[in-house]
Amino acid sequence: MAQDKQAEQAEQAVAAPRLRIGAVLLAAGSASRMGQRPKCLLELEGQALIVRQLRALGALHERVVVLGHHAQAIEPVLARANLGIPFVQVHNPHPQAGQISSLHVGLAALSPELDAVLVALADQPLIGPADIDDLVQAFRSRPAGVELVQPSVQGLPGNPVIFSQAVGQQILAGGPTLGCRQWQQAHPRQVHAWVSDNLAYRTDVDTPEDVAALAERTGHRLLWPVGQAAASASDAP
Repeated sequence: MAQDKQAEQAEQAVAAPRLRIGAVLLAAGSASRMGQRPKCLLELEGQALIVRQLRALGALHERVVVLGHHAQAIEPVLARANLGIPFVQVHNPHPQAGQISSLHVGLAALSPELDAVLVALADQPLIGPADIDDLVQAFRSRPAGVELVQPSVQGLPGNPVIFSQAVGQQILAGGPTLGCRQWQQAHPRQVHAWVSDNLAYRTDVDTPEDVAALAERTGHRLLWPVGQAAASASDAP
């Protein structure tokens, strides 16, 4: 019986049309709690977090990276990465306006033909391709009437989130104060908290203490690239 069910699920997965999904990767913040250093340039196993995130998003149809405060420090890292994955790099001209403004810049850069949008944070060190695939599958199998899916780990919201193209257009049309969180608050019945025990969805690094805690909990050590402190200091607006 179990084998028959697995075979049926596999056939359904093959038959289902592939969703066209675009990703917005947010990396425009000032990182004030990290000493004004761009936390997305912290390296895990010699690779910057922003590069790791772009690789994790590699199976999606489009990728938009939103830069802001530390663009001058981040751009050379992306240029040297040789990802082999196409992505669009855009700048938030007013990053001090906050994450919602960066989200709007990223959404505006995506193609209108997409079925869904995934919004990721560039400071999540443990997110990999399998985690993105699992989230996409959760969106594909979401309950009827749901337009946005967010991981829920131990009862707490996680990231990335994924929502329909219609939601993305509503956020864009909603003005400078409407982001993902505000949309969810206004449309609770269209939101699905996808329960997962995957702590990667809840792991980010905002402070040096977060970096130390990650190493203590998982053994993963995040290190600054040589010369990053001096480069980021001159890059601050």
